[in-house]
Amino acid sequence: MSLINTVRISRSRFLALYIILTTALLMNGCERPDPDVAKITVAPTLIQLSLSPSVTPTETPQPTVTPTATTKPLVTPSLSYPGTPTPDPTRSESPANDSNYALHIVTDGETLGTLADLYETTIAIISTINDINVSDFLSVGQELLIPTKADAVSPHFKLIPDSELVYGPSAKGFDLVDAASFFGGYLENYSEELEGRDMSGPEIVQLVTDRFSMNPRLLLAILEHQSGWVTRSDAEDDGYPLGYDQAEYQGLYKQLSWAANLANFGFYGRSEGGLRSFEVGGELTVDFAKDINDATAGLQLLLGNLPATTYESWLRDVGPDGFYLTYNQLFGNPFVYTVDPLMPDNLDQPTLSLPWEPGKTWYYTSGPHGGWASGSAWAALDFAPQHEQLGCYQSDDWVTAMSDGVVVRSDNGAVVVDLDGDGFTGTGWAITYMHVESRERVPAGLIIKEGDRLGHPSCEGGFSNG
Repeated sequence: MSLINTVRISRSRFLALYIILTTALLMNGCERPDPDVAKITVAPTLIQLSLSPSVTPTETPQPTVTPTATTKPLVTPSLSYPGTPTPDPTRSESPANDSNYALHIVTDGETLGTLADLYETTIAIISTINDINVSDFLSVGQELLIPTKADAVSPHFKLIPDSELVYGPSAKGFDLVDAASFFGGYLENYSEELEGRDMSGPEIVQLVTDRFSMNPRLLLAILEHQSGWVTRSDAEDDGYPLGYDQAEYQGLYKQLSWAANLANFGFYGRSEGGLRSFEVGGELTVDFAKDINDATAGLQLLLGNLPATTYESWLRDVGPDGFYLTYNQLFGNPFVYTVDPLMPDNLDQPTLSLPWEPGKTWYYTSGPHGGWASGSAWAALDFAPQHEQLGCYQSDDWVTAMSDGVVVRSDNGAVVVDLDGDGFTGTGWAITYMHVESRERVPAGLIIKEGDRLGHPSCEGGFSNG
């Protein structure tokens, strides 16, 4: 077990980066696919605290319910949507954002020098934009923003509302097990060993939902669009259901995690990080259309990075007969689930205490960083209890509750405390404590008070790095 605890106070579990709280930003952090399982034995422990803002879903008109042949009303009704979503207001760009930025994923042999030559820019500019030193090593899979000139503008067609990308109020009441059972595809009977235990296909989708704060309907639609795993019992299984056939991303969990991270990168990068461009199929650079919403931008980026994608195939995927059609066949028009705004103007942070016992010394070990792997907004800070030993080992220190609430989840290295009492972490404020050891961990369903013991810091619950 490790000794470093990450305190992540992530604001909304469904929007990120609007306010950096005194301790941390929005969304959970440090739960991500293990890049190298062997590293877990030396990785420090993280405690992550994520806060969800209080949101009251807006009233959506309820037209006549007309289920499609593949839609199960008991899962989520297929409702007709009157008209076409109106375009978002055209975004003005500040002088500081005059440069377009493309997302580049580092491959074998690439250096800052080769990327500067490739994109006709300079090492200094790339290092400044990405807050890295010119002497830093690049790693395969690392994501960099590169200033570039776009070759095209993305389509104006909206794919989903923002509330269908994030794990927010529109997902309340959705049951993954029920949905997988109804559709009867390969996913229902799939299983995979993760972090020492066997997990079913629906459980894995839920785990990715929790760890990347992504809407479960969206994850199912992505999986169906790429592999047919949701509706086809005879779907092919080569270990790479999304087609991203890199050995370190084999299996459903890592495939969905890879996709969720890219969708988040587009969503948060567009909304808060100044991201305006991305590559499609490695062929050309595309600017986001200025009248699309951020969730559509996130999906455009993800679909543009799927294996074997060409510009022509991507245009089909991001149009009305591509991914949008797949989503409609599963759940109906995505815009009937719209919750807007996700972050109310009167949002106030609850009063919180530090998550360790009085008189104990803990160390601040990391500044703000991504809460949901590398694609999300800055959402976390890391803390570690005092100890002479480095690396992973068993700690008897206690993580304590920062506020009163109800424990709604206690598994896979996480303790989630709901502060508004509705039992759902996608509405109201919730705090997620990451990498909490299973030994003496507080059970789900318990009502807790500020300062109560929740468990011990550890390396459980995915890759942690201090």
